Amino acid sequence: MQLGLNIDHIATLRQARKIAQPDPLEAVFVAANCGVDQITIHLREDRRHIQDEDVRSIIKHSPLPINVECACDVNIVEFLCALKPFKITLVPEKREEITTEGGLNMNTPHLKDIIKEFHKNHIKVATFIDPNEQSLLLSKEFNANGVELHTGEYANISAMLYSSLRTHTNKIQSLDLSQTELERQLEVTITALQTYANKANELKLGVFAGHGLNYQNVQTIAKIPHITELNIGHSIIARAVIVGLESAICQMQKLLL
Repeated sequence: MQLGLNIDHIATLRQARKIAQPDPLEAVFVAANCGVDQITIHLREDRRHIQDEDVRSIIKHSPLPINVECACDVNIVEFLCALKPFKITLVPEKREEITTEGGLNMNTPHLKDIIKEFHKNHIKVATFIDPNEQSLLLSKEFNANGVELHTGEYANISAMLYSSLRTHTNKIQSLDLSQTELERQLEVTITALQTYANKANELKLGVFAGHGLNYQNVQTIAKIPHITELNIGHSIIARAVIVGLESAICQMQKLLL
C-alpha cells in the first residue's frame, strides 16, 4: 500500500501567524527519508494554506512525486499545467467548508475538457469521487487515469462509533444515532468502498482512497482489494505535533503493512 502524505496543515500552521515557518518543503525531505511514496497538496481557490509559491517550490525540489488536489478553476488549471506535477486530483470545493465535503460532481461544466488539458501537458488525472456508479463510469468516460474514493463518510461514522467525538462539542449531529444504527451504516459504507474499488479496477482505473483516515480507522480501508494508494494528512500532521513527523509517518506506515 502506497502512502501519499498530505502536508497542507503544515502550511495551515504557518499561515496562522503569516510568517515563513514552518516551511512545508522541509516535510517533503523528512517524508522521502521515511519512504513515503507521494506528497499531496491542495491548492485551494482561497489559498487558506498552500500558496502558489509552495507549489512551485515543492514541485521543483521534491524527490517524490507530487499530487496536487485542485478544483475545476480555469486559473488554477492554467497555473498547474505550466508546473507539470506528477498527478492532479480534481476535487469539489466550497469557500465556507472546513475541509473537502463529499466527492466531485461529475457534471461540473467543462470537466472533460479540463482532464484533456492536463493530459495534453502529460499530467496524470484522478477524480475524487463518492463510491457510486455514475461517478465511476463518468470518470472512465472522461479518460481519468484513476479515482480516489472518498472515505469521509466511513471516517465520520467510525469516529462517532469508536472515539470520544460523540461526547465532544464538535460531534456530528446528523450521526448522533444509536450504536446499532451506526454499525449498520458503517457496514454499508465499507461495502460500497469495496464494491467500487473492484469496479474501478475492472475498468482499468487506478484505485486510491482518502479523507478522514487516521491511526484508528485506516487498516479497514488498507485491506480493501485493489486500493493501491491512501492519501492521509491531518491525522499524521496532528500526531507529528506530539511525537515528531518522522515518528508519526512511521507509525502510520506500520498500519499499512
